[in-house]
Amino acid sequence: MADSSFDVVSKIDRQEVDNALNQTVKEIGHRFDFKGTGASISWSGQDAIEIKANSEERAKAVLDVFKEKLVKRNLSLKVLDAGEPRISGKEYRMMVNLKEGIDQENAKKLSKIIRDEGPKGVKAQIQGDELRVSSKKKDDLQEVIALLKGKDLDIALQFVNYR
Repeated sequence: MADSSFDVVSKIDRQEVDNALNQTVKEIGHRFDFKGTGASISWSGQDAIEIKANSEERAKAVLDVFKEKLVKRNLSLKVLDAGEPRISGKEYRMMVNLKEGIDQENAKKLSKIIRDEGPKGVKAQIQGDELRVSSKKKDDLQEVIALLKGKDLDIALQFVNYR
């Protein structure tokens, strides 16, 4: 009998992030506490978002609104890597990077967790920026998914290609 497997990935649904960003733009345009603060949020390249405001507190408030919109769209906040607001001329700028993919260090950490705490006979292979988990029993794969969901990791995980 062939092995069953699934892939552990860390992907970002860019369309949902874009929708959350557009909703944030709309909300900061309408809210009274953002009037006259020069608050704005926009894409800055492929994997970065730039927040501008005339005070550090307003920049952080825009980030909070953006996080709220992401959560409503079922996106993990672990994909965000927000820097501190820095003054640039008369305004504060904050760069928020999007983290995608599982780096080698986290992939090794995940495979160690699977090896040490997972059921016997489960194999984990690092394949680029994802991790392939395989086993003869599908129940063991279900256990591994539950195990990884229960861990507090600093990356957002999705489980795809279950076969």
